[in-house]
Parts: sequence; structure tokens; C-alpha cells
Amino acid sequence: MSDGSELERGREREKEPPFDRMGGEPVLRAVIDDFVERVFSDIMIGFMFRDADRARIKALEYEHASQFLGGPEHYTGRPLRAAHARHRVNGGQFARRIHLLRQVCDAHAVPADVRDAWLAHNEALRAQITQQPTGKCL
Repeated sequence: MSDGSELERGREREKEPPFDRMGGEPVLRAVIDDFVERVFSDIMIGFMFRDADRARIKALEYEHASQFLGGPEHYTGRPLRAAHARHRVNGGQFARRIHLLRQVCDAHAVPADVRDAWLAHNEALRAQITQQPTGKCL
């Protein structure tokens, strides 16, 4: 029989920022590394990154995710709308990116509530990245 301490630990864990709950810097870096590698090599959207600096993209993705998830880093890149303005990202390509992020989160056992919040946050950025409100590219 549990003495209640297990329940209390669970409640305390829920109060931690998502960044900490997913495992902190080492886990987020591993997720971002895997994610960016998949994006760059993806048959559907990888071509869009052929001239991009992979290390720079990893650094900016890490900062952006860390900031959202309550980690110590703050995003230092350009505003997302400005950074993506010269790229013609369609709704399906944007959806593909989110699909890849979901796959990577699952592969790294990111807690479901953290994953879902992170995916919802990314979806909320759609209007800053693409002019298409919908689109599927799975």
C-alpha cells in the first residue's frame, strides 16, 4: 500500500516546467538533433533546407523550444515571420514538419502532455510561417 509519498512526488513533478519534466537540456538537445536531421533528410521537405546551415538551425530550434518549454535559453533568431518570408512554405510542408516533430517526441519518450503542448504551440505559429491555414503532407 502506498503511503501517499508517491502521489505527492507526482504532484510535485507536475509543477516542474515541461523542460525539466522531459529531462532537461540533454533530452531536449537529443530531440532537436534528431528532429533537425529528419527534417534535412526528409523526402518531402528536406529540399527546402539544402542551403541551410544545419548547426545554426539546430541552435535556433533548441533556443525556441527551450524558451517555450520553460528552459533557460531564449530565442535569439529573427522573428519567425521575417525569417520565413522568403520561403514559400505551403500548408502541407508545415504539417509535415509537425508530423516529424511528433515522431521524434515519441521516439524520445517525451511525456505526452509535454509533446502535445509543444505540438500545439508549433501549430499556433502556422500563420507566421505559411499563408495556407490548412494542408496535409504526411
